[in-house]
Amino acid sequence: MKAYTPDKIRNLALTGHGAAGKTSLAAAMLFNAGVTNRLTKVDKGNTITDFEPEEIERKISISSALCVVEHGETKINVVDTPGYSNFLWDTRACLRAVDAAVVLVDAVAGVEVGTEKVWDMLEEYKLPRVLIVNKMDRENAHFGPALESIRQFFGRQAIPIQIPLGEEKNFQGVVDLLSMKAYVFEKDESGKFTEAPVPAEIKDEADKRFRELVEMIAEGDEKLMETYLDKGELSPEEILAGLKAGIAARQIFPVFAAAGGANIGVQPFCDRVAGLFPSPLDRPEIEVTINGRPGTLKPSPDEPFAALVFKTISDPYTGRISMMRVFSGKMPSDGAAVNPGKETDEKFSGFFFLQGKEQAPAGAAVAGDILATAKLKATMTGDTLAAKGSGLMIPPITFAEPAISFAIEPKTRADEDRISQASQRLVEEDPTIRFERDPDTNQLLISGGGELHVRIVTDKLKKRYNVDIDLKPPKVSYKETIKGRADVQGRHKKQTGGRGQFGDVWIKMEPLPRGKDFEFEDKIFGGAIPRNFIPSVEKGLIEAKKKGVLAGFPVVDFKVILYDGSYHEVDSSDIAFKIAASKAFKLAMQQAKPTILEPVMNVEVYTPEAYMGDIMGNLNGRRGRVSGMEQKGQMRILKATVPMSEMLDFEPTLTSITGGRGSFLMEYSHMEEVPAHLQQKIIAEAVKEGRIKTEEE
Repeated sequence: MKAYTPDKIRNLALTGHGAAGKTSLAAAMLFNAGVTNRLTKVDKGNTITDFEPEEIERKISISSALCVVEHGETKINVVDTPGYSNFLWDTRACLRAVDAAVVLVDAVAGVEVGTEKVWDMLEEYKLPRVLIVNKMDRENAHFGPALESIRQFFGRQAIPIQIPLGEEKNFQGVVDLLSMKAYVFEKDESGKFTEAPVPAEIKDEADKRFRELVEMIAEGDEKLMETYLDKGELSPEEILAGLKAGIAARQIFPVFAAAGGANIGVQPFCDRVAGLFPSPLDRPEIEVTINGRPGTLKPSPDEPFAALVFKTISDPYTGRISMMRVFSGKMPSDGAAVNPGKETDEKFSGFFFLQGKEQAPAGAAVAGDILATAKLKATMTGDTLAAKGSGLMIPPITFAEPAISFAIEPKTRADEDRISQASQRLVEEDPTIRFERDPDTNQLLISGGGELHVRIVTDKLKKRYNVDIDLKPPKVSYKETIKGRADVQGRHKKQTGGRGQFGDVWIKMEPLPRGKDFEFEDKIFGGAIPRNFIPSVEKGLIEAKKKGVLAGFPVVDFKVILYDGSYHEVDSSDIAFKIAASKAFKLAMQQAKPTILEPVMNVEVYTPEAYMGDIMGNLNGRRGRVSGMEQKGQMRILKATVPMSEMLDFEPTLTSITGGRGSFLMEYSHMEEVPAHLQQKIIAEAVKEGRIKTEEE
C-alpha cells in the first residue's frame, strides 16, 4: 500500500443499530476497491470485518474491526463498529480514533435504540456525521418514512443529498442532488452503474430537495446567505464548499440512500466521502495535557509524536496487537515512545495496517493515520504513546461500569487452573469485563455490560483458551448486624488431664452506624485479664464475626467492649481466650436483636418516555424507591435505589418492556435491613445449604 499524506486520508466509523448493514457496507466498499474478489456476506460468514468465531456463529458484530479502502487518490480508514447495546463500549472507544462517522439507518425500521445511543456518543465527541438510509432493497423499505424518523430524532439538519431511484425490489440506484445525475446500478451486485438524466417522474422531488439543501447550506454562512438572497442561487463551488464546512461544523447531516448488501449506491457514497468528509488536518486542535497542564495539539506531522491506543486484541498465538490513531508527528517503524500514564518506555517492532484480521506492512506512523503494532509490553486500551520528552498525554478513554454479574464455576480442576491467565488476556482487549472474587461469598464473578456480553466472553474462554465454565446467578453478599445491646460472659474451661484450658471474658456489645464495620475497646483494669491475652480476645471476636448466628453471614457495624474477666495462672492461654471470646460473641449477638442486611444499589434506567410508567411499576415491585427523573435528549433517566437481590434478572425484563430501547447502570449504594418476612426465607436457605444448623441439630 502506498503512503498517503494526511490531507488524502479520511478516517470514518460505520455506526448504527445492530443489523443496520454496517458490515455489509464495509464489504461492498472493500469489493469495489479490489481488496476482495467477490462481495462477501454476513450470512455466509466470510466478511473481512466479522472474523471472530462468535461473530460468524451469531451473524452479528461483537467487536470493532479495521479495514482500509483506497478510493482514487484517497485512503479511507474504515472502522466497522458493533451496534448492539452490550458492545457499544467498543464503539465508544473507536470513535476517539476517527474524524467523522457514518450512521446507518434501516430503511424499514427507521431510527432504533442503537441509533439513538450512537448519536449521543457522536454528540459527546462532537464528531461530524452523515446518515445512510440503508437496505433500500428490502420489502417495506421506504425512504420518506425513514427520513421522517431521522428528522424526528435528530432534527432538520439531517437533509438528503441523494434520493433513491425506486424502493424495495425496484430499488436500482440514486439521484445525486449535487450533480443532478441519476446513477443506475446493475442488479448483479457488481457495483457497476451508468449515469443517466434524472427520471421525469421524480424530477420535481429532486428539484425540491435540492432547493432545501441549498437553503440549509446558506443558513450556515452569512456570506452565502447574502449571495443566495441576492441571486436566488449558489454556484456549484459555493455549494460544495458550504456543504463541506457545514458537515465539519456539525450544522448539516447529509443523508444518503443505499443497499450495501446489494452493492447499490456504495460507489457514489465513497465519491462524496473523499470530497466532503474532513481530513485529519481539518479537525480542531486536540485537547491534551503537557507536563500535567491543560493544552492543545495541532494535528500536524510537524508536531511531536502523539498517538492513542483505542483497541487491543489479545491473540493466544500472535500476542497483543495495539490499534492506534496517530494524532500528530511521525514515528519510524523501529522508533521508541513513552507511555506517560504507565511511565514506561515502549520500543516499536514495526507498524502494519489491518484488513480485518489480516496484516499489511506499513512504513512510518504519520499524523492522521490509523494503524497497528504488536507486542507492546505495558500499553493497553486508552493509553497514550508520545515522543520522549514531549510531556504529551491524550485524555484516556472512559468506559461505563459493568451492569450485570454472574458467578463462574469451572467444570474441572484444569479449567480452574487455566482461568486466571485466560481472564487476564480477555480483560486486556475488553476493559469493561471484570473478573474478581467476592470476599464474602468466595465466588469468582464475571461482570459485563449485559448477559450477551458475558456469554460471548465465556465462549472466548472456551474456544481460545480451552477453559470451560458454567455461569450461575451470583450469591447476594448479605451481612448480619445487631439492633440492640447485650452484656454477657464467655467462659471456656476444659480439663483433660495434665494442663487444662481456661479463659473467661465479660463483654458488652452495641450497634454502630452503617459502614463502621467493627470496633474493639479494651476497658480491663486491675489485671483481671493479663495484657498479653487481650489481643487474643480481639482475634477471637474477629474470627467469630465471620459467621453470624442467623444465617452464617459476616457480622458488621457493631462494637465490643471488653470490661472484665478472669484467668488461671497455669491453664490460661491465647487459644483459651480466643475460644472464650467466640462464645461471648455468639451469646451476645443472640441477645442483641440480630438482623440481616442486604446490599442496595443505585440504579439509573435510560428509557424512552413511553415506557416510564411500566418501568416505575416494575421497580416498585422489586422493592425499589424512585429518587428522581431527568431528561436527556429523547430519553428519560429514572433514578432509584433497589436491593441487589431484586436486580439479578432485571436486564431481560427491561429489554422486554422497552423492546430493547432501554438500558441501565448499577452501582453499590449502601446496606439496609431486609424485611422480616424475607429474612425467614434467607435463613431457611442457609439451613438448606448447611451454613448454619437448626436447634434440633
